[in-house]
Amino acid sequence: MNNILFVFLGGGLGSVARYGVSEFVRTNFRSSFPIATLFSNVISCAILAFTITYLSQRTEISIGARSFIIVGICGGFSTFSTFSFETVELIRAGNAALAITNILISVTVCVALVYFLTKQA
Repeated sequence: MNNILFVFLGGGLGSVARYGVSEFVRTNFRSSFPIATLFSNVISCAILAFTITYLSQRTEISIGARSFIIVGICGGFSTFSTFSFETVELIRAGNAALAITNILISVTVCVALVYFLTKQA
């Protein structure tokens, strides 16, 4: 039951942080490209990769703490559903090239980031 509480709390923090990033990007960057979602997903992948790498060397870290960060914070902060919706909206608006660019950049950068940051784990 404790792990569920840790995931719940981490998810809330991750969601609030994601909202903050979205508002910051929306206020400071004007673009038809979904930059806020890309930033959130890239940051979340970096946090996940660093956490997995760090935790692979630390057996004393509890399952609850791992769940709090990996499932809770990273799960609440990243946003595949928003990425998917924004990509579909770009297609519907006639911006297929921008939609394809979004897919290529988001997937390539996030997967490469996790791959390279966890390479030593």
